[in-house]
Amino acid sequence: MQTVRITTSQNIDIDYELAGLGERIVASIIDFGIFFLLYILFIITGISLDGMKSTLIVLIVIYGIAYVFYDLVCEYFMNGQSVGKKVMKIKVVSLDGAQPRFSQYLLRWLFRIIDFGVSFGSIALVVAAISEKVQRIGDLVAGTILIRTSPRTKINHVAFMPAADGYEPVFAAAAQLSEQDIELINEVVNTYVKTGNSVVVYNMATRIKNHLGVAAPPEMNDLKFLQTLRKDYSFYATQAEVL
Repeated sequence: MQTVRITTSQNIDIDYELAGLGERIVASIIDFGIFFLLYILFIITGISLDGMKSTLIVLIVIYGIAYVFYDLVCEYFMNGQSVGKKVMKIKVVSLDGAQPRFSQYLLRWLFRIIDFGVSFGSIALVVAAISEKVQRIGDLVAGTILIRTSPRTKINHVAFMPAADGYEPVFAAAAQLSEQDIELINEVVNTYVKTGNSVVVYNMATRIKNHLGVAAPPEMNDLKFLQTLRKDYSFYATQAEVL
């Protein structure tokens, strides 16, 4: 699977798996399938509304608006995903790994006219196939890519596991971490498992230590520190749910 290295706003290099052409095509087929089913439903509704032309016209207008703006609205309000992308576990992100701005979503949507409207998708397919990061024209212009959201590593290869029953937390400050912090820690450790790049672990551990104002025991290396933080966070999150 092709990967792309993204430098996050915390100056941490993370390797993401790019969404493949097959995944993108299937996601588009799923989205199209939704509107095909709606089209069939509208035909049935139109037959039942025979003689109620004004109502039928309103339904047609609503259908047209929904079809035209579907991708833009879904990606903006569903964090870079449409229904098809969500099913295929892929999403749109900026080249820096951040959530795209509305202007980026808008550019992707506007260039659908070239990518899909003019050539029925052949231009998008060819450009994505030859581009380094599997980007269609809309992605190239908007500065976005599609990545996989599913974990790269199997559960038995993940370098840390949730805290077990009876676990005693080591760092009380772990409760101050956000879900985004934990997701980034997860990505860093997964990257280390995949590439053996200890620099990303050191950079992340240093940033978290400075952020929380904590110091690890001398016998605890940076990887173990991140693993322990993940377990401590899980412990405190579980306690909060119980309370």
